Amino acid sequence: MVLLHVFFEHAAGYALLAVKEVEEIGLLMPQVEESIVTIGKFNNIVRLVAFSPFKSAQSALDNMNAISEGVVHEDMRLLLETNMPPSGKKKVVILGVADPKLGAAIQEDLGIQCQTGGVVAEILRGVRLHFHSLVQGLTALSAAKAQLGLGHSYSRAKVKFNVNRVDNMIIQSISLLDQLDKDINTFSMRVREWYGYHFPELIKIVPDNYTYCRLTKLIGNRKELSEESVEAIEEIVMDNAKAQAILDAARSSMGMDISPVDMINIETFSSRVISLAEYRTTLQEYLRSKMSQVAPNLAVLIGEVVAARLISHAGSLTNLAKYPASTVQILGAEKALFRALKTRGNTPKYGLIFHSTFIGRAAAKNKGRISRYLANKCTIASRIDCFSEIPTSVFGGKLRDQVEERLAFYETGEAPRKNAEVMKEAASEAAEVTAKLKKKMEKKEKRRKKRERQKLQSLAAVEGGQEVEESTGKKIKESEVKGVQEKEGVKVEMKKKKKRKVAEEEKEGMDGLSNGVQEQPVKKMKKQQLVTEKGKPVSEKKKKKKKAISEAGIAL
Repeated sequence: MVLLHVFFEHAAGYALLAVKEVEEIGLLMPQVEESIVTIGKFNNIVRLVAFSPFKSAQSALDNMNAISEGVVHEDMRLLLETNMPPSGKKKVVILGVADPKLGAAIQEDLGIQCQTGGVVAEILRGVRLHFHSLVQGLTALSAAKAQLGLGHSYSRAKVKFNVNRVDNMIIQSISLLDQLDKDINTFSMRVREWYGYHFPELIKIVPDNYTYCRLTKLIGNRKELSEESVEAIEEIVMDNAKAQAILDAARSSMGMDISPVDMINIETFSSRVISLAEYRTTLQEYLRSKMSQVAPNLAVLIGEVVAARLISHAGSLTNLAKYPASTVQILGAEKALFRALKTRGNTPKYGLIFHSTFIGRAAAKNKGRISRYLANKCTIASRIDCFSEIPTSVFGGKLRDQVEERLAFYETGEAPRKNAEVMKEAASEAAEVTAKLKKKMEKKEKRRKKRERQKLQSLAAVEGGQEVEESTGKKIKESEVKGVQEKEGVKVEMKKKKKRKVAEEEKEGMDGLSNGVQEQPVKKMKKQQLVTEKGKPVSEKKKKKKKAISEAGIAL
């Protein structure tokens, strides 16, 4: 008896399914293909034995990396050891898997017989189609989200995407640079032709397009040109004799007169051409900085512009690194190559690398040899740039020195150094440079983390300060209320004391009336002593009352 189980890997977890009636299914392959379309028929073929969901996204990524490498993960091992029935003499247990590499690893590690292809592939196709229906609580939307998230995390981990090393920007910038060269040339010729009607002698004096456009904007109407304008012209031309020649030519020019409206249009168009030329210089600086980040060795070897053209023609730096040296040598000369193959003529010796300075400096008989040697070094440099984690320009400099030595060998016969010695020296220097760069990167990372920590601490302090202010505000309000209440109580007590004193004084006055006049001065002295002892001034009301009491005592 054969028991077939199917192991299925999903972004949500591992699933183990048992297949019913293995013999019949093995014989009826077309029926299996038809039955996987509908879930009702497919449920009669398989049943879910166990499902082990991943605990987190990181766990899912670890399991996926293990599967891609053909390694049995601990989660997979636990599921199979727990739920797979043991094989015996009467029954044979077979596990169906999609990947033969994974099946070999399971069979070696766990001793379970594995099968791939045939009916297993058809059943796995049905499981993949109806997986969200086989597992309870799993919807099609949640399964799709899990697949999307795991796919993104797996791609990021494999590719190790670096924003600063994107060669797409190089391809676009070199294409734009070539287009700007064509456009600036065309527009400059239009300015020359347009302004040449008014001042034709200026074309022969100033051959440079950018300088000609600047002079067109500065001079304007040649009849208004005077000795005062010589300094401004000299700043543009950078030559006093040429500036004086322009002034003399303007005075004796045979050009036609021009209207102010036409002059305004010519000046406007000249300013546009000047702005395009200035933008071209900034774009070239951007391309130079980008090449130093993406392909520093190739840029040092043959120059930024030629290296960028090679990358653009190949499609990417990775494609260029995959090319052999013979392809890099004639890259850009495809038409000449196929024409030579068709006509059985001589094939081209160089393509885009002809624009490098090395081939131009070589003699005519050595151009083919130096182009082949240079293509070889370009291939090495592009592969180093493409597959190195931290790019440096050390290898590019050493390769350039080798090409220089080879040029000198063709001219003078001086033997160049061996490639093994040069590469060994370059590897040691590159290791030192990468170590320094790693230290710098670690320091930057530490500073960044420190800044983030300080920001978090400041935010926490601000939030804590607000809470403290709120609590202290409440406390201050409570203390203010208590203080007001205490002040009011003190005022009430003071009023009560005053009333008591007044009542006592009235009683004393009545006693004085009853006892006679002789006792009055003594009581006055006592009151005065009390007042002076306390150090408080006597109010006017009290004085009036005292006078009234004394007068009443005298009258009696």
